[in-house]
Amino acid sequence: MATIAALNAREILDSRGIPTIEVNLWLDNNIRVTSSVPSGTSTGKNEATEIRDGDQSRFMGMGVLKAVANINQTIAPQIIGQDPSNQGNVDQILVNLDGTTKKSRLGANAILGVSIAACKAGAASYNLPLYEYLSLKYQLTTKPYHLPTPMFNVINGGKHGAGNLDFQEFHVTPSTRYPFSKSLQMGVEVYHALEQTLIQNNAIHSTGVEGGFAPNLYTNLDALEIIREATKQTPYNLGQDIFLGLDIAASHFYKNKKYTIKDRSQEFTAQEFIEYYKKLNQDYNVFSLEDPLDESDWKSWKELTTQMSQNTLIIGDDLISTNKNLLKKAISEKACTAVVIKPNQIGTITETVEVCKIAREAKLQLIASHRSGETNDTFIADFAVGIGTNYAKFGAPARGERIIKYNRLLQIESETQVGGLK
Repeated sequence: MATIAALNAREILDSRGIPTIEVNLWLDNNIRVTSSVPSGTSTGKNEATEIRDGDQSRFMGMGVLKAVANINQTIAPQIIGQDPSNQGNVDQILVNLDGTTKKSRLGANAILGVSIAACKAGAASYNLPLYEYLSLKYQLTTKPYHLPTPMFNVINGGKHGAGNLDFQEFHVTPSTRYPFSKSLQMGVEVYHALEQTLIQNNAIHSTGVEGGFAPNLYTNLDALEIIREATKQTPYNLGQDIFLGLDIAASHFYKNKKYTIKDRSQEFTAQEFIEYYKKLNQDYNVFSLEDPLDESDWKSWKELTTQMSQNTLIIGDDLISTNKNLLKKAISEKACTAVVIKPNQIGTITETVEVCKIAREAKLQLIASHRSGETNDTFIADFAVGIGTNYAKFGAPARGERIIKYNRLLQIESETQVGGLK
């Protein structure tokens, strides 16, 4: 079996022009793989630690030379000679080297770059596509492979937009009865119809960090209305062919146990906010609500899920942060019905897969997700197929770092001959 012969990291830029890490790994049979690490703009308090330099003389303190040095000087000597297909062993070495609960010594960004590179090298050593390698290794999905249904972020608000919309992401999600290629076509057509609708309404149609439009609308309901208006310009029926979804990211407008959004002059209590969501669902048939409440408000999460989960997917992102202990609490509390999977929230592929296994056993839906600061690495697309996630959040069908992931799923669909209505 091939072993790791060399490992080297360097600083590159992500899709926001902010530094991140690229890792090159060579096997002793001359196979080379490359990985790069995404980064979030909106991050939960429970995410593993991303190490930045803090040197204000370069990149406004956002450089990652410390994390790069941690890979080249501390991690590489311990990883060289290891079998990359033994992912659990490689990842345990990384966890042990760091020795902290949130990976604050070496940095989750450093650790993940190496973990992904090892995973890619393992697949390459067996001459297997990455998605097939992951499927065979972890046995969470079998042939014929299921491709995830895309959740397109067509309007960017909150920290991802221009600051005038409170909710972070406004999604359109095609029906799961469509194959991936048709779902992608639908998302693209709605996206372009939305651009034209914004233009017709004399609204700004510039884009946010995830490729969705960042219009100068006055309320969150305005955004839902304009998506509904745009969908009417397509062959698709809202609520039948395509569904609305929201990533609220409520922790970012939660203060003193109240929620403040532009749609109402008074603050919302948690109970009032739940009633607001119920009314929203009546008016717009909302398919999914991600992070609808503050990540520490477990009681309200449980209440919302009890009242709305029959018709709406209640999704935990910041609530769980791809952390198995938080996931187990969410399962015990019955706080959500779906979980977002972001490898950089926890730091290693082994830990990420463990979260997926626990969620699957509890019959929660899995949503593989990019981050706002992305690279051209397509690992998350292969991961979504290989682990068998139900949905994929890769942003709008725009911008190279998002499109490359959608195109990778198209390639996988072609390779696996997935097609036809399900």
